[in-house]
Amino acid sequence: MNWLNASFTLFGEHILWTDLIGNVLSLAVVWFAMRKTIWTWPVQLTGALLLLAASWHAAAPGNALKQGLFIGLALFGWWSWSRGKRSDHGLLVRQATLRERLVLLAALAIGTAVVAQLFIHLDWLKVAWSPWANAYIFVGSAVATFAQSRALVDFWIIWVLVDLVGVPLALKSGLYVSAAVYGIFFVMVMAGFRNWLRESGDQRQTSPRNKAVTA
Repeated sequence: MNWLNASFTLFGEHILWTDLIGNVLSLAVVWFAMRKTIWTWPVQLTGALLLLAASWHAAAPGNALKQGLFIGLALFGWWSWSRGKRSDHGLLVRQATLRERLVLLAALAIGTAVVAQLFIHLDWLKVAWSPWANAYIFVGSAVATFAQSRALVDFWIIWVLVDLVGVPLALKSGLYVSAAVYGIFFVMVMAGFRNWLRESGDQRQTSPRNKAVTA
């Protein structure tokens, strides 16, 4: 499995191919999500597998665990969107209800507190820099991906909040490609939020049949 450790040097920095390709696929996921295509999920699954390998090599157990969670969420999202595509009305993009937003925020807050304690007290999960930041990114990424699987416009906003912490954390972990990608994510996420928000409004005047997930 030597290919998992394959790397090159760019501007004096050690870059893992798994980190580079995994993050390229992560950017592709955002583009696919903007278009509401089912390809969002198999691409996200592949990217998570590669970033899992990169995080393991970089001795970043929290990030590795996050990618493992992403693998499960990608499979769930793939199933959920596939089911929506097969239904009569297709998968509808919509804004979260007040109750859903409160549940998402509660999951983010409580999850961050619980995971931070795991990062602090479990030897194999301990991180050298800001366990709370690691926990926030871990839980925030999971909450955003779950909201995405439910086609909630609000998932874009959660990703923005994750990005604001993800850049410095990735730099501290030595995952320079990941840090750069987080910055690009921010721009793409804002564009995706605008598109989904507009579509969720348009759906109030159009037939649900016209808003199915694309192939």
